[in-house]
Order: sequence, then C-alpha cells, then structure tokens
Amino acid sequence: MPDALLAHDLVRTLGTRRVLDGVSLTAAPGRRIGLIGENGTGKSTLLRLLAGADEPDAGTVVRPPDLGYLPQEVPYDPAATVADVRDDALREARAVLTDLDRLADQLARTVDDTPDQERLLADYSELLDRAQAVNAWDAERRADVVLAAVGLGDVAPERALAGLSGGQRGRLALAALLIRLPSALLLDEPTNHLDDAAAAFLEQQLRDLPGAVVVASHDRAFLDAVCTDLIDLDPAVSGPVRFGGSYRDYLAHQRSERERWQRRHAEQQEELAELRRQVAVTAHEVAPDRERRDNEKMGYGHTAGRVQNQIARRVRAASRRLDDLERAAVPPPPEPLRFRATALATATADGTLVSLRHVRIPGRLTLDRLDLAATDRLLVTGANGAGKSTLLAVLAGRLDPAGHVRRRPDLRVGVLAQDTVFDRPERTATEIYANVLGSVRADAVPLDGLGLLTAHDARRPVGELSVGQRRRLALALLVADPPDLLLLDEPTNHLSPRLCDELEDALGGSPGAVVVASHDRWLRSRWQGREIHLRGT
Repeated sequence: MPDALLAHDLVRTLGTRRVLDGVSLTAAPGRRIGLIGENGTGKSTLLRLLAGADEPDAGTVVRPPDLGYLPQEVPYDPAATVADVRDDALREARAVLTDLDRLADQLARTVDDTPDQERLLADYSELLDRAQAVNAWDAERRADVVLAAVGLGDVAPERALAGLSGGQRGRLALAALLIRLPSALLLDEPTNHLDDAAAAFLEQQLRDLPGAVVVASHDRAFLDAVCTDLIDLDPAVSGPVRFGGSYRDYLAHQRSERERWQRRHAEQQEELAELRRQVAVTAHEVAPDRERRDNEKMGYGHTAGRVQNQIARRVRAASRRLDDLERAAVPPPPEPLRFRATALATATADGTLVSLRHVRIPGRLTLDRLDLAATDRLLVTGANGAGKSTLLAVLAGRLDPAGHVRRRPDLRVGVLAQDTVFDRPERTATEIYANVLGSVRADAVPLDGLGLLTAHDARRPVGELSVGQRRRLALALLVADPPDLLLLDEPTNHLSPRLCDELEDALGGSPGAVVVASHDRWLRSRWQGREIHLRGT
C-alpha cells in the first residue's frame, strides 16, 4: 500500500512576502488533491516544499519514499536525448526485473528449508511487490504508449533535448513520470502544452494511480475529471479551505456560500434600518420640546420621570445594538465581473460589424466567408497553428489579407492578446488605467472596484507585475469600457479558475460582439454561441 504525503504547519516567506502561513495537508493514497487560487497564492511554492525542492521556514513534510515531481519549468541537459530520458524512466523497472532473475537463479541453486532460502524468498517477495507496483513486465510497451499519447511518438529517439521546443520538453518530462509510475505525484500545471487527447490520457492515468496526487492547475476540465478534493489557497480568515468532491461540486459550494453571504448581508441591512428607525422615533418621543397629546397631559406631572427614563433606556439599548451591528457589519459580497456598458454602446448595437470573403494569408489562414453581427458570440477553435490568432488579427484590422474585408467605419475594437505588453512599464497599473480610459470613465468605473487587481498591485509599475497580473489589467480596460467588437485570444490563460468562470459568465452580458479563440475545454463545453473550427492552410 502506498504511503501518505503529510505536511504540517508550513511557513514560507519569499523576499518580504509571506507566501504560505501555517498550511497543512494530508494526501492519502487514492486521493487526488487540486490546488486552486489566484496567481501568487503559493500553489507552486507549496508543491516545491512538498517535493523537497525547497525548504520551509517552519513546518514539516513527510514524503513517500518514491515521489515524482513535475515543475512548470523543467530543468534539462541540452545534450541528453529523448532515448536518454526514456531509459532513465525505465531504469527501475529494468533493474527490478534483472534482480528478480538474479534471485530466481540463486533460489534454484539454494538448498530447501535453510536460512539462506528464507532470506532469498523474503527478498524475492519484496522485489515482486515492487515489480508489480511499477508494472515492470509491461514497462517497455507502456513507454511507447505514453510517448505516443503525449504527442512524442514520432520524435526520433536520438533527438537532443536542445532541439525540442519548450512544450515538447514539458511533455517529455510528464511522459517520463508516467512511465516511471512513482507511488505519489506532484504536478504543476501538467496540462500545459497538451491537446485534448493527451489531456484525456493523462486524466485516465491519474485516476488509475493508487498513490496520492497533488496538482496545481488552472485547467477546470482537468480538475473536474481528476480531483477527489480541492484546496483553495486564496486568503481566508481560517486559512486554506479544503473541499471534498469535483470542480463542479466546488462551484456548487461557492454558489451556495455566496447566496448565504448575500442573505446575511440583506437581513442585517434590514435589521440596521429597523434599529435606526426605532432610535429616531423613540428619540423623538422623548424629546423635551415635543408637543404633548391630551391623554399624556393629565398624568404628565405624576409619571413624567418614570416614562422619560423608560424611553431613554430603550433609546440607549437600541443605540448600543445599532453600534454593535455597525461595527460588525457583514459587507456585501464582491460583485462578479461584468462589462460596464455605456448608454451609447447599448443604443448602437445593431447591424453587421465585419464581413470577410475569400480571405487568405499564405501559410497562416484560409477562410472563405465570415459575417459578424453586432451582438454575435463566436468561438474559434482549431489546433495550434490553424490560424486562430491570425483570424483575430484580421478582424482587429492589424493584418491586411488577400481577399475582401469590410468593417463598419466607426467600429471600436478591443483585443485581449495572448502576450500583454504595455508601452510604459514604469507606469503603475492605476496610471495606465486612467490614461487609457480618461479620467471621467476611470472615475466612473474605478479599477479597485473591478476585483481584478489588489490595491497593492495596482500601485506597482506594470513592468514588475506577473504575466497574469498584466492580463488582468488589460482585461480591466476592456471591462470598464467595452468596445463594439471584443476579441479574446486564449482569455483563460494565466487566470485563476474562479476568474475564468466569472469572465465566461460576463461575456454573455457584453454589449457588443464577442469573438473568442480558445483551446480551453471547459470554456468550449459551456459555449452558447456560434463556433467555427479552423483546420489550417
């Protein structure tokens, strides 16, 4: 039976920032735990600590003896070949079979019922268990199957790693782990660079693994297909929260939590309003210059002090309750992401925005016909190199192809590119936001109200922000002032699962047309609009 992976009270500080603060985790055999959360919450840091690739400032980790780890950036020897990596992955399986043959030969030459035979039988039994654990007799065939499944079956064994692309090297490192079959796996974004078939193969391999799996991933389809538990590393009062179940279960839980939060806030607001009314009305009744009613005047002199004291006590009690509630007020839940349409954008949402006929860009794009209406929702799919980004560039007017392109003269186009670059990296996110939108629009839709960047990150120069944070700023500019035509190239790259879900929901409320190019399986499975599939040239 494989061993559990245990971590207790891990603390890790990088620079001046405490990334992990007292994180504990138990990954029992057969459990597949997904780490989710915003960029920078410590998913990769936690995996490095669990793997022993980094040491915690405090806390302990107990690891299974045979642990496999796949970082996002895989170190490699440029001179090594694909065959070298394959041989290294098969090294234990081959060694176990060699040792079994050696022990079998010794047993055949050993006298029965002797201490030597008992010792050899015990060693043979232990080796047999290990051979079964790594499926040693089928290892060679499995290596070929795994390499083919991740898209490396046609790569020559003598090919040097220096000649492979970054994606190919990442897939080779993943294949090596699946060939080796360690008793527990730690994986950091393992579906990067995988097509649909390869991702489905990986999912099945992990479901069949008897040991523990801990994986950090933005791939919602992968999380849903693989994970038995999810740990949300986003900051919370009680620390990271563990959810039992799939990603769909997690989403249902989050919806329920938000509804409860909204109800608590609404109920408290009702109570606050009633307390304020009581304080105001009762205080008016006890006011010294209030005109007395006739039935009060007769006994006023006899009971004035007692009545006044009772009313004053009620005012004080209501005021104290009001103060207590206001101090502990439940804030409203943060607004989900939505596009802030202008009245002008809503009023002009009609007609055809762009028409393409017989468009050709040699080696990059071939498309006979495409018409985009003002409220269109279009998903562009296709393999890498099929022309998805090229089509978006044509629609944006950034490429001039052969053929006919007609666009509305006053068309406002917004693009979320895969690579987000700002011309003035020394400027802060807040400065760029105000400069691009103009002060009026930036004040009407403040950056800190969108929930895309923290106040700290908004004050930092964009050149210091991560790829994901720069993408969030680019997205904020589009959300705050939606164009007539919104073009999104792989919009869920570098975004957390929660933000991806919010973005997809928000696209339905965008006032203009939306064109999305994506390989994201979860997004594609939920898409409600039109779809075109590009097959390349």
